[in-house]
Amino acid sequence: MERKLKIDFFHDVICSWCYVLSSRMHKLAEEFPELEIVHHSFALSKDSKDTIRMFGSMENAKKEIMKHWRASNINGDGKINADLMESRDFEYPSSLNGLRGCKSAELQGGQAAHWTYFDLVQQAHLTEARNIGDRNVLIDLAEIAGLNIEKFIKDFDSEDVLMRIEEDIRLARAWSINSVPTIMINEEVRVPGAIEYKDLKALIVKALSEVEH
Repeated sequence: MERKLKIDFFHDVICSWCYVLSSRMHKLAEEFPELEIVHHSFALSKDSKDTIRMFGSMENAKKEIMKHWRASNINGDGKINADLMESRDFEYPSSLNGLRGCKSAELQGGQAAHWTYFDLVQQAHLTEARNIGDRNVLIDLAEIAGLNIEKFIKDFDSEDVLMRIEEDIRLARAWSINSVPTIMINEEVRVPGAIEYKDLKALIVKALSEVEH
């Protein structure tokens, strides 16, 4: 009987630590093809009002968030470009538009399309310092992902996509997830943070061994 292990991966497009963990999760998926990885949206800051509430102002938000970017970059592979983002004159984007894009991609191509689009948005945000709050940027990324643009735009603007995002947020709350990245192993073991690959692999090996018995 084939082993199966479900991994629920909660992440946000504006989360630098999610960028780090997503690369490790891709490596994990390659090494363990029996994993079922399900992607969930988590909004650290739905809109600018949320951002101002947390940081006091949009200017303060960008300064503080760039500290997180630099810390993430030390633990990543050097692809996060805080200097470039600091040079941009647009306000630091909030989560919602990027999450709408991810869910719209998922409606076209399932979990694989969600992950591909999520990675493209994160690359645009954290490496290229593009404004992922801009609808046109997100449409451009959908084209790069090979999505049907007419359907993407229709889904992006739909109430259905917003409801799906809210469902993910409610699920996170039910599982006591209050930060990202976080993974849930078989809906039982909660693993927060961008943990090192060797530690991530050890958890999966242990969980797979338990599935066998």
